[in-house]
Amino acid sequence: MFDSADIQKNKTMAALAYIIFFLPLIACPDSKFGKYHANQALLLFFLNIIACILVIIPIVGWILAPIIWVVWCVFTIMGIISASKGEAKPLPLIGGISIIK
Repeated sequence: MFDSADIQKNKTMAALAYIIFFLPLIACPDSKFGKYHANQALLLFFLNIIACILVIIPIVGWILAPIIWVVWCVFTIMGIISASKGEAKPLPLIGGISIIK
């Protein structure tokens, strides 16, 4: 699916995408591997925004937001590990969604 030279050259940027999702889009705009992980990180960013909005809602938000944040942390760690290993494993639940082409 991805060129091995692309993976070796850009796996650091792909891992950093989970901290700053647009970094691979700027640093290596032609990398399919970088774009894949930038897409995964962007989906996690949206998940975090949803949690921030939910926390405003009394009771329901106070219960759901911490759960979403824990899921966000676990998925972020999974993404960093996957990118660091040079793998392109989709994240559970959200991995099949593609925003960045």
